Amino acid sequence: MDDELNVTYIALNGYVELNEYRFLYFVIMFTAYILIFCCNSTIVFLIVIHKNLHEPMYVFIAALLTNSVLFSTAIYPKLFMDVLSDKQVISYSACLFQWFIYYSLGGSEFLLLSAMSYDRYVSICKPLQYPTIMRNTNVSIMLVLAWILPICQVTVPIAINVNVKLCHFTLKGILCNSIVFKLYCVSSGELHIYGLVVFVNLLLLPRIRRKAAHTCLPHLLVLINFSCLSAYDVLLARLETDFPKAVNLLMALQVILYHPLFNPVIYGLKMKEIHKYLKRLFCCNKADSV
Repeated sequence: MDDELNVTYIALNGYVELNEYRFLYFVIMFTAYILIFCCNSTIVFLIVIHKNLHEPMYVFIAALLTNSVLFSTAIYPKLFMDVLSDKQVISYSACLFQWFIYYSLGGSEFLLLSAMSYDRYVSICKPLQYPTIMRNTNVSIMLVLAWILPICQVTVPIAINVNVKLCHFTLKGILCNSIVFKLYCVSSGELHIYGLVVFVNLLLLPRIRRKAAHTCLPHLLVLINFSCLSAYDVLLARLETDFPKAVNLLMALQVILYHPLFNPVIYGLKMKEIHKYLKRLFCCNKADSV
């Protein structure tokens, strides 16, 4: 490590009994990634090829599941290498990149969930105005903002932290999230305030989503769970208390496993039209194999 040039490798110290359960970690993560990729991609494929699914709600679902594939594809390869390696390390530049991907795509997921809630709200509460409000142009604008806005917001702290001096080189986690702030020699109050502002902007201000979410219990559960995980992550860097390693690992695994796997189940099996095409797809495949 070269402290003078601030070129360093950060040790990832978030795994529990990795030497003993290395193979189990890898099997779980690899299986999860294959399921995430196949399940999400299948539903996106069905939405793309069937014209009657080219409606705003299904477009938002396709965008949400695509976001899950992008998130998992960016995060999982590094996890595979870590669990199979004797040392779990990451360069500071790569850590910042992982941090950028983690929060930009995480923010996009919440904005897409909010867009879906708004779509349901308009559909149920303003059915006569729905074709006008949710026309293709507005849907496209919402999709672009869902991906561009988090990127712009996350770029600010990344740019500020590129040349920040590190005094600690062990990260108590399995990936680079908000606890990266605990590696810095001096804690930045401005960055903490900025993070809270972004948190409020993404999670608390779109109140319309809560009214709409009550029309769909599964969607409400997804929103509540994602909001709780996000709140835990944001507060993690701002609390002096260190949580047990097992708790941090459990929460990190829930972020990378739960939503990417849970979303295609909720929006694939619970949406009548998508479920119909899924059933037809696998029934036809089964018949062909026989």
